[in-house]
Amino acid sequence: MATPYSPSVRRRRLSAELRKLRAAAGLTLSEASKQAGMGKSNLGKIEQAESKTIPAATLDKLLDLYKIEDSDKRSAMHELSKLAGQKGWWFQFKDFLPQALADFEAEACALRTYEAQVLPGLLQTSEYADAIFRANRVRDDNEISQRVAARLTRQGILTRANPPTYQAIIDEAALRRVVGSPEIMRGQLQHLIRMAARPNVDIYVLPFDAGSHPSTEGSFVVMDFPDRRDSSIAYLETPATSMYLEEDHQIRVFNDMFGGTQGCSLNPAQSLTFIENILETTEE
Repeated sequence: MATPYSPSVRRRRLSAELRKLRAAAGLTLSEASKQAGMGKSNLGKIEQAESKTIPAATLDKLLDLYKIEDSDKRSAMHELSKLAGQKGWWFQFKDFLPQALADFEAEACALRTYEAQVLPGLLQTSEYADAIFRANRVRDDNEISQRVAARLTRQGILTRANPPTYQAIIDEAALRRVVGSPEIMRGQLQHLIRMAARPNVDIYVLPFDAGSHPSTEGSFVVMDFPDRRDSSIAYLETPATSMYLEEDHQIRVFNDMFGGTQGCSLNPAQSLTFIENILETTEE
């Protein structure tokens, strides 16, 4: 049975727990690796969630070393390790989207995003997404269809049972830029209006007359997780690579940027009216 949870986040959680147990045992990374009979670099990769799997025998050695005798605790650690190695639905699209992004979105309880140039991927229609991907002009039809399918599948997190809260700040430019065709944009704006009616989705329009604002350096996503042991993650994407930031001071920067930009934006009710007005002008 497919699981909606994220292997990457599970690996992070397992790694964090192992680091905590080692610290509680009063052992350094070098001491623990030596006593467990494994290389320091191997243990380091496990503790940094860089190892996709942890052999059961290795995990048992570490739990023995850290004097974890409680059978329930040991069983939970093994289950977490086993599930961390499972692939989610996004594996079939691994060549067409940053896998970790889908991992983290699947596990997040709250997402906050600012988009300056295009509409957020989780709010795009298939036609709009298709036009965005075709703008690259180097992708063939098969790759484009795979990318669109991956994006639409990702959107399922917003309509599933117990969905995450989703707050999107959208620059007015993204609403007015005609992507694909006027027909595609009308369908896209209508979709935004429908999504804005969902109780877990709030859309904030950043109008041109807001002037300069805290997020002028570009788009980003911040994801929070239900387990307090998992730190928030800020995600940034460029044409060449993707970046994930999770240090506390980094997350504070993005939280401040989002909050400041949100303060410059129209509230959800005003934003809905704003989008409806743009839609009316496209239908004239």
